[in-house]
Amino acid sequence: MKHSLLVTVVVTIQMIMTTIASHGQIAPSNRTIGDVGASAAAAVGSGPFNAVDECWRGDPNWASDRMRLADCAFGFGEKTRGGKGGEYYVVTDPSDNAQEPGPGTLRYGIIQLQPLWIYFARDMTITLENELIFTSHKTIDGRGANVHIAYGPCLTIQNVHDVIIHGVHIHDCTPGTSGYVRSSTNHIGYRGGSDGDAISVFAAKYIWIDHNSFSSCADGLIDVIHASTRVTISNNYFTNHDKVMLFGHSDTYTADTIMRVTVAFNHFGPGLEQRLPRCRFGKFHVVNNDYEGWKIYAIGGSASPTIISEGNRFTGSVAKEVTKRDCTSCSWDAWKWRSVHDKFLDGAYFIQSGPGITDRNRYGLSASGTFTPSMTSSAGVLSCAEGVAC
Repeated sequence: MKHSLLVTVVVTIQMIMTTIASHGQIAPSNRTIGDVGASAAAAVGSGPFNAVDECWRGDPNWASDRMRLADCAFGFGEKTRGGKGGEYYVVTDPSDNAQEPGPGTLRYGIIQLQPLWIYFARDMTITLENELIFTSHKTIDGRGANVHIAYGPCLTIQNVHDVIIHGVHIHDCTPGTSGYVRSSTNHIGYRGGSDGDAISVFAAKYIWIDHNSFSSCADGLIDVIHASTRVTISNNYFTNHDKVMLFGHSDTYTADTIMRVTVAFNHFGPGLEQRLPRCRFGKFHVVNNDYEGWKIYAIGGSASPTIISEGNRFTGSVAKEVTKRDCTSCSWDAWKWRSVHDKFLDGAYFIQSGPGITDRNRYGLSASGTFTPSMTSSAGVLSCAEGVAC
């Protein structure tokens, strides 16, 4: 297998990038407070966008400096760089070969060892032959094309760091099959078959999943497990699925205590059952999301996680509990589950527990963190065209 990228699918940074400074970006340090992630006060933003989107969406020249997006991450995954600083790679071929992918395909770019910022030459639907296994320092950037990853196994982010997934539709994912899958240019290994998640994050860190649309997969939509940490899930649209997000492997896997995940500006739409998200052990900041409804519960967990729900809007149906604790033979009174400035409509309610929040700066909380509809009005894949602000 050739390890070099074809000239026809690689565009150097010098040819198409302008400097980040010329766009007056907002430094990440200006948008994050404390240990648990970005504050809701900063999250409001100064204009029609939330704090993530106002960093880049107003610029009609976004396509000439795609890597600027990496400076806009928020919350626990704020320092995620993805493929920033590497070359651009253009996906021209929607086909897939799990063992020997061809140049121009998505898998060929993902398995390269160097940082790459990956975008798409045109609209396409990619049906993967088997799970797509990432190397570190990769960005999938769907802006400017209508890209679907669907009808086959989907994405695995395992034992790597610095991955950004932005602007793609991921749906109808199926379990992988047992067999050999190439995970880098110099390694191919036997896999037992993935579970059918849209995105599985396993023992990984610095991951940012932003402005994607998810639905109808065989297992979860996003699983973050096995001591993964520094993850932000923002601006996504979730619909028509049972078990949406799982954070934490099991009630006995204590290594997940290091887990730190921010869930911000997402729209949890119709047809969702539960796990929005379900959490174990770590610390989770669920901030400024819009919950349109849920059948079983919205936010739940076990194994004493810390969950700070801040500035969300929960729309129930009749008297509908937001929370669920899986704790049949234990006491959950000390688990810190707090609701701060949430809005509860149509009978929704949140059962709090644990000590109060005495160090507000540590948790990034602010009295101005209430929900406004503009925070999530553009959740999901954006319609972006070159020369026009998204």
